[in-house]
Amino acid sequence: MKAAVIHGPGKVTCDTVADPGIKNETDIILKVTATAICGSDLHIYSGSIPQPRPMVLGHEFMGIVEETGKAVTHLKKGDRVVVPFPIACGHCFFCTHHLPGQCEESNPEHYGPEGGLLTEKGGALFGYTDLYGGYDGGQAQYVRVPYADVGPRKVPDGLTDEQVLFLTDIFPTGYTGVDWGEIKGGETVAIFGAGPVGIMAAKSARLRNAGRVIVVDTLAYRLDMARNAAECDTILWEGNTAKDVVEQIRSLTGGRGADVCIEAVGFEPDRSFLDRAKAVIHMEKGSPKVIEACMSAVRRGGIVSVLGVYPTTYDNFPLGQFFDKGIIMKGGQAPAHKHIDKLLGYVQEGKVKLNDIITHRLPLTRIADGYAMFKNKEDNCVKVVLDPWAE
Repeated sequence: MKAAVIHGPGKVTCDTVADPGIKNETDIILKVTATAICGSDLHIYSGSIPQPRPMVLGHEFMGIVEETGKAVTHLKKGDRVVVPFPIACGHCFFCTHHLPGQCEESNPEHYGPEGGLLTEKGGALFGYTDLYGGYDGGQAQYVRVPYADVGPRKVPDGLTDEQVLFLTDIFPTGYTGVDWGEIKGGETVAIFGAGPVGIMAAKSARLRNAGRVIVVDTLAYRLDMARNAAECDTILWEGNTAKDVVEQIRSLTGGRGADVCIEAVGFEPDRSFLDRAKAVIHMEKGSPKVIEACMSAVRRGGIVSVLGVYPTTYDNFPLGQFFDKGIIMKGGQAPAHKHIDKLLGYVQEGKVKLNDIITHRLPLTRIADGYAMFKNKEDNCVKVVLDPWAE
């Protein structure tokens, strides 16, 4: 089969590899009909999260069931399904507490309670390095899906692949930021990052009846997309500090700050030379500058939801500000399984549209172009969807 394989930093190629097979009786083999490149895939592509051996990437995918293991009871060959990105057993302590990303069973080689940089990680993720289970991902023509009675959801008739594809990750992740923010209606929500997750967070804030939604980004074309897709206010982050952005948010909220700030950027934001030098000196990966901006922009007693990936510790974290302002902070892998059924209902009912953020559609054979375009933000790229079967 054809598959997108990482061969080291900056090198993803469409290779011919062996078809996957059933390994456990709870597996299915899925014929992938649509897949996408996620912002977190770029952490592997850039080398910031190491993956020493070649592996198939991708955790946003859907398709048609090709084969089922003997113990699979909820699915049969021919069913069309969308698959949430965490691999969860469904019965361990964390799965039964709606935390599939912390599953105790799916990542036996690297799982642990500590949450370290290179050891004691959480549950497994599709196509996201050996540290997170080493499972091949879905940027391929076929993929093995473990615990198939737990994750995959059947797609209702009448919905296209592109209408539901983002239920795999970015929509549940964006919604999680709003859910952690305890949005009940009328609040001001400031979202840092106008990428796919940030825009989905803005859509989700609208679903939860937020009073005002503000999206911040460093690129004007992404803010244009956010305005068109989520009917939000926007602020362009210019320069190396967030001071002006924070002042603008406060000016819109009576000087208090936003009720909820959602961090949808992660540890690799646009940075100055001095920011990069500091990271080298302190042996840090990337920068927490966007979290710090959120902590300044949120009101006292407000909530900061951290959706972006942060793999390491950071020096001079503003703990004093966190304490003095009484900030509540929540973060981690989104519990996609917890929200996917409700979100699928929103899509089916026409309450939200997901495919309006797609800017590029490519065959899987052009995977290298897709990654380069997405990483370098070329051609106003926001979201790349791949067809594994197109020539």
